[in-house]
Amino acid sequence: MNVNRPQSRSPRRRPTRAAHRPVWLFDLDNTLHGASRAVFPAINRGMTQYIIDSLGVSRDVANHLRTSYTHRYGAALLGLLRHHAIDPHDFLKVVHTFDDLSAMLHAERGLARILRALPGRKIVLTNGPTGYAHAVLDALGIERIFERVLAIEHMRTRERWRAKPDASMLRKTLRDIGVAFEDAILVEDTRGHLKRYRRLGIQTVWITGHLPAALARGGRPHYVDHRIRSLKSLGRGLRTGQLRGQSRKPPRSFTGTYRHVTD
Repeated sequence: MNVNRPQSRSPRRRPTRAAHRPVWLFDLDNTLHGASRAVFPAINRGMTQYIIDSLGVSRDVANHLRTSYTHRYGAALLGLLRHHAIDPHDFLKVVHTFDDLSAMLHAERGLARILRALPGRKIVLTNGPTGYAHAVLDALGIERIFERVLAIEHMRTRERWRAKPDASMLRKTLRDIGVAFEDAILVEDTRGHLKRYRRLGIQTVWITGHLPAALARGGRPHYVDHRIRSLKSLGRGLRTGQLRGQSRKPPRSFTGTYRHVTD
């Protein structure tokens, strides 16, 4: 006689976590292209002239306001809004409009190929204005590679305008686009921005190839996970494990001020 025995059940498999897909946050100027050659000097001249025309001050005073506001607030615009009555949209448009932008741009050979080869989402995060950022990306032939551009207009809140390296701004920005800190990799030329955001748990990549020699000196600061000269090194960093998709605890403490170039 056959005895019906209960069939043994195969052990239930736990769902596996999807493979990590990093979210790349790319700065624009001096990261995706070399702005120090022509673009930054032109922007600085435009800012100085705008301040002269708007505030009626001398060139020396205008230069001082531009540089001091940039170092203090992360962007000259923020200081001008806090201490003077200017139209922010007019300011951004005037100082970031050029007759022949394409001729002013310098970038790595094979830039589009390098970026496409990187796994995961790609976002531009810049203190520059939206129109300028899209114009640069279009001229470089890489605009379609990025799912979005987060420019200074997107960083503002109801209360005020904000810019990198504002921590609360980045928290809100990443929350709005559904990005966890541990998934983000910030690629940036400005060490102060990397230093401020490393404490949030974001992986940091300092790119130095487009920087003036004086700003690229030194080794790899403790808040920089990976130092590179060119974007080609990003893929190699992933392969060797220097850039990982694992969650990391942020540093226990953060001290110091930040230094900002222009973007």
